[in-house]
Amino acid sequence: MAAAALPFIVFTALWGIVGIVAPFFVPKGPNRGVIQVVLMLTAATCWLFWLCCYMAQMNPLIGPKLEAPIIKLMAREWGHAIIMTSE
Repeated sequence: MAAAALPFIVFTALWGIVGIVAPFFVPKGPNRGVIQVVLMLTAATCWLFWLCCYMAQMNPLIGPKLEAPIIKLMAREWGHAIIMTSE
């Protein structure tokens, strides 16, 4: 399963605006530098969190836990022969 390019582009652009463009519009004041850094760090961490969640859906580590009768039923309905071995 390949990743769709549109969500990646949209969210990268969104967090790019927050982290790159928004700091230029912070009003002058004693805490301007702090607010700019907060915006940049927020954008970077939120984008990274989104990317990790998005990529985790491509190849999940944990799948559904099915019991043997359900697996046999699914195999029969989908037309696949399944050989169950006892361990």
